[in-house]
Amino acid sequence: MQELNDFLTFIDSHIGGSPLFVYLLLGTGVFFTIYLKFPQIRYFRHAIQIVKGTYDKKEDKGDTSHFQALATALSGTVGTGNIAGVAFAIYLGGPAALFWMLVTAALGMTTKFVEVTLSHKYRETAEDGSIAGGPMYYMKNKLNMKWLAAIFAVATVFSSFGTGSLPQINSISNSLYATFGIEHVITGAILSVLLGVVIIGGIKRIAKVTEKLVPTMAIIYFIGALLVISYNYENIIPSIVAIFKDVFTGTAAVGGFLGASFAFAFNRGVNRGLFSNEAGQGSAPIAHAAARAHEPVSEGMVAILEPFIDTIIICSLTGLVLLSSGVWHEKHQNTFQQSDMVVLAETVTDKTKEGKEELFSYIAGKSELPLFTGKLNIENAEIKNKLSIIHARSVAEDVKIFYDNKEFSGTLDFKDGKLSDIQHDNKAELFEFRGKSLVHSAPLTTIAFTRSFLGDYGQYIVSIGLLLFAFSTAISWSYYGGRAITYLFGSGAVVYYRIVYVIGFFVASFVDTTIVWIFSGITIAFMTIPNLFGILMLHKDMKTTLKEYWVNFYKEHPEEKR
Repeated sequence: MQELNDFLTFIDSHIGGSPLFVYLLLGTGVFFTIYLKFPQIRYFRHAIQIVKGTYDKKEDKGDTSHFQALATALSGTVGTGNIAGVAFAIYLGGPAALFWMLVTAALGMTTKFVEVTLSHKYRETAEDGSIAGGPMYYMKNKLNMKWLAAIFAVATVFSSFGTGSLPQINSISNSLYATFGIEHVITGAILSVLLGVVIIGGIKRIAKVTEKLVPTMAIIYFIGALLVISYNYENIIPSIVAIFKDVFTGTAAVGGFLGASFAFAFNRGVNRGLFSNEAGQGSAPIAHAAARAHEPVSEGMVAILEPFIDTIIICSLTGLVLLSSGVWHEKHQNTFQQSDMVVLAETVTDKTKEGKEELFSYIAGKSELPLFTGKLNIENAEIKNKLSIIHARSVAEDVKIFYDNKEFSGTLDFKDGKLSDIQHDNKAELFEFRGKSLVHSAPLTTIAFTRSFLGDYGQYIVSIGLLLFAFSTAISWSYYGGRAITYLFGSGAVVYYRIVYVIGFFVASFVDTTIVWIFSGITIAFMTIPNLFGILMLHKDMKTTLKEYWVNFYKEHPEEKR
C-alpha cells in the first residue's frame, strides 16, 4: 500500500501538482476572460433568466431542462470538494489556498461557459436515441482529431472513478463512522445498492433525482455554516484577512500547522479549486449537452453560474467555517492513516521557532531527518522508545497503539519509518496508532461544525450534507463515464461500466483516504489537459458563435436592452 502511495504521489507531483498544469488552467481562464470581454460579469444576469426558462421554445431539443442540466452538473461538482476538498486545501496550503480556489472559480466561470457552449454545439444523437455530447464530440466533429477525443474519453472514464466515485464514498463512510460509528463497509454496501438503482435509469432519472437533492442539500449546509460562522463572529474579520494577507508570501507556522510556501498554497488552491468546480475539466459539458436548447450559447450561459454557486459561495462558506473556528491549525484526537505517518529516529519539537523551521524544511522536502528502523517497544499501548511520530504533516502527541481495538503490548518492526507488512503472527492492518495530530478532509470540517450553537449536533449537518453532496456527485459522474463509454464502445457497453462503477464505489468506502485523494488529482489532470488544448484551438469558433447568438437574440427579443 505504501509503495502505491509513493508511486501515485510521484505522478501527481509531475502532473496535477505541476506548476505547468496550474499555469495552463489559469492561463486558459485569463485568455478567454479577456478575449470574450469578461462574460462571467456581463452575462451573469442573462444566465439567471435562461435558467428560469424565460427564453425557452417548445421546439427545443434535448432530454433535460436548463435547470435540470444545471442541477445535474452542480450535483457533479457540489460534493466532497466543498466539504473535504476545502479542508484539504487549507490543511496543505493554509488560508491563502482558499484565495487561489476563489481565483480559479472566477476564471473558471468563463472557461466553463466556453467548454459547455462548444460541446453543446457539436453534440450528437446516440444510437439509443439519447443526446450525447461533451468535449470528445467537438474534438471529433470540429477539430477532426479522433485520437484526442479517444484520449479524453478514456481519461473521463478514469476520472469518473477518481472524481465521482472513490473520493465521494470514502468521505461519506469516514464521516458516518466518525459521527455515528457506522462501519465503513456497511455504508459502502447500502449506498452502492442505492447508486445502482438510480444510475440504471439513465439521465432522465438522474436529472429528476438531482434537481431535488441539490437545492435541499445546499440549504441544509448553508444554514449550518452560517451558525458556525456567527458563533465565532469575533474571528470573521481575522479569517478574511488571513485569506488575503499571505497570498504571495505563504502562511507562517501557527499551532500545529508548520507553515506553507506560496508555491504550495498556489498549487494546492488551484488544484482543489478545479476539483471543486471542475471548470476546464470537461465534465459539466457532458451534462449540459443533454439540455433542451435551440442553440448552444444559452446553455453555456447557464454554466457560468456553476463555479459561482459551487466555489465562490459554498467553498467560501466552508473556508470561513474552518478558519473562524480555528480547527485547521489545532491537533485533534484521531486514528492515524499509515500512508500519512512516518516514525523518526529522534525526538523533534514544534514548540520552538527553531523546531518548527526544521520540521517545515523536512515536510517541504528540503531537508532530511533520520527515519526509525528497528523494534518499537510498547507497554500498555504506550511507546517506550525515544522518538517522534509525524502524522498529517504535524508532530503527533499522546500516541497509543491498539491491535484489533485492544491496547497492545509487545514489539513492532519498523523499516525506514514505516510499519513492516508482517508482524510475526499478527496482521499489520489490524494495528492502529491513535493520538493527537492535525486532521484534514471531511473529519476536519466535521470538527469545525461542532464549534457553534449546535455543539456536537453540528457534526450531523456535515454528515447529512456530505452524504447528499457526495452521493449526488457519484450519480452524475456515472453518467459522465457512461457517455464516454458510449463514445468509445457504443451504448451497449454502458451496463458493464455501471457494474464496475458500483463495485469501485463499494471498495473505496474502506480504503486509505490519502491514496484516494492523490489518485483523484491525477485523473483530473489527465482529463483537463486535452480539453483545455481543444477549447483554445477553437477560440475563434467560440467568438463567432457568441456573436451570432446575440444577433439572433435581439432579432427575436427586440424589447431587450443591448
